[in-house]
Amino acid sequence: MPTVSVGRDHLFEALGRTYEQEEFEELCFEFGIELDDVTTEKEIMRKEKHLEEEASANEEVIYKIEVPANRYDLLCLEGLVQALRIFKKADQIPTYTLADVSKESMLKMHVKPETSLIRPFVVCAVLRGITFDESRYNSFIDLQDRLHQNICRRRTLVAIGTHDLDTIQGPFTYEALPPSDINFVPLKQVKKFRADELMEFYKSDLKLKKFLHIIENSPVFPVIYDHNRTVLSLPPIINGAHSAINLKTKNVFIECTATDLTKAKIVLNTMVTMFSMYCERKFEVEPVEVIYPDGKSCLYPDLSVYSMEVPLSYIIDTVGVSLEADEVTSLLNRMQLHAKQSLSEDKECKIIVSVPPTRSDVLHPCDVVEDVGIAYGYNNVPRRKLASLKPLPLNQLSDLIRLEIAMNGFTEILTWILCSYKENFSMLNRKDDKSTAVIIGNPRSADFEVVRTSLMPGALKTVAHNKDHPKPIKIFEVGDIAVLDEAKDVGATNRRQLAALYCGANSGFELIHCLVDRIMEIIGCPFVAVGDDTGYYIKLSNEPEFLPGRQASIIYRGKHIGTFGIVHPEILNNFDISDPCSFLELNMESFL
Repeated sequence: MPTVSVGRDHLFEALGRTYEQEEFEELCFEFGIELDDVTTEKEIMRKEKHLEEEASANEEVIYKIEVPANRYDLLCLEGLVQALRIFKKADQIPTYTLADVSKESMLKMHVKPETSLIRPFVVCAVLRGITFDESRYNSFIDLQDRLHQNICRRRTLVAIGTHDLDTIQGPFTYEALPPSDINFVPLKQVKKFRADELMEFYKSDLKLKKFLHIIENSPVFPVIYDHNRTVLSLPPIINGAHSAINLKTKNVFIECTATDLTKAKIVLNTMVTMFSMYCERKFEVEPVEVIYPDGKSCLYPDLSVYSMEVPLSYIIDTVGVSLEADEVTSLLNRMQLHAKQSLSEDKECKIIVSVPPTRSDVLHPCDVVEDVGIAYGYNNVPRRKLASLKPLPLNQLSDLIRLEIAMNGFTEILTWILCSYKENFSMLNRKDDKSTAVIIGNPRSADFEVVRTSLMPGALKTVAHNKDHPKPIKIFEVGDIAVLDEAKDVGATNRRQLAALYCGANSGFELIHCLVDRIMEIIGCPFVAVGDDTGYYIKLSNEPEFLPGRQASIIYRGKHIGTFGIVHPEILNNFDISDPCSFLELNMESFL
């Protein structure tokens, strides 16, 4: 969940009143956000530098407020204040409009065909007659950073550029050129750089080096020029110094280049709706015409209102409270959604909801219901148990098996579903056939490179980390693994597995074998002769993680559902375990 840091005094001034901390926490709770921390700017710096200085009384208090990840309009002070004031019925929902600009005088952005090779989309807008002060300017810059970290996915999907329109001249062009053909003075620099030189220069920059990989290996780099061939920006890396905005800027040109057009529109809408309140004509935004290589053109931003019909009965049934239509519309208006009631031809009452451009998170009637629930207050919804609420058969079976194994003296463990590639394969003497494991494309660390295809690594790591625990160690886990499956729309499927491990002075093979028999007994499956499909039997297996001749496959109604045996000494050595172990793993979904 994103956390937004705002000055308490600025926040209370914008809200039009002061709050005690507990009172403000209660307001946040009612609105569905949370006051996560109360600190100061200097305290944050002291923590970063590990200093232990005394706090002074005149330090500005900072409120760190946690907001929902899909509420991009709450990522700045302006959005928070607007939402809370409307929630408290202090303000009306604003109406955002496009400035009435003739086709001839409208600014234009021409897109070159080469941009399709790297970053094909661009959307633009202008904020005219804006008035900045230090607080507003900092909030404007901070919102860009928070959007870059959130919906923009660290600039890979969208990159925002903001420019002083009075320093540049339209029409603009969005191009993709070889790095050696791009020369400009980047932001906060005085020297001209070629784009390829800039890549090397920023490899030592703590902030910008993490974005270089997005374009550095491409034969062409995206670049935006004005009419005089002045470079506005080299997205998604850096803006040009020539068009940098400052406190005196009155007209701001905003461009968002993207690989995802939908997210680019959301980002642009968020920027202009949050700061158009400071424009000379409040809540008015000047559009820009984007002209594509095929001659088609579009006007941005799209500030149109999206309408949705939601049956009143759906809202009442989902929230669990009997509400009149007038109450529902009033609650939705507090959440920045224009709402009115309507009767259909069959006399069914419906709520017509108009979703403003600030609420990109409202996509489905269930989102409308959520806002009704928040405005009504979840604590005010009476608790009730649904008559139709029943556990899934797989979960019910899992719980019964857990209880039975625990009564047999085993302790349940819970391990990560992600593990390292090495733990999943080579440390178990297994080879990757490239058709089984789900590999993580951008793992945060070497410990989380693959979705486990077995519960065995987690069980062995648990024993390895508890070497000093009195022996024997008897543990089990009921959990999911994931394997590739082309039949599924997501390309993979989960499987519920049961694993049990015994570690002691001897192998405990007979105890694990006994556990298999007990599980089958409570399932109600008899032990039968080899080849009989009416029950279960075991036969010799040849898995690399077990000792040869000391392992067996479990065949249940003609299907192989699992294996148990004495863990191979080489595997134990890989996990730094000195005592012998026996292990069982079987697929629980086979019993349903």
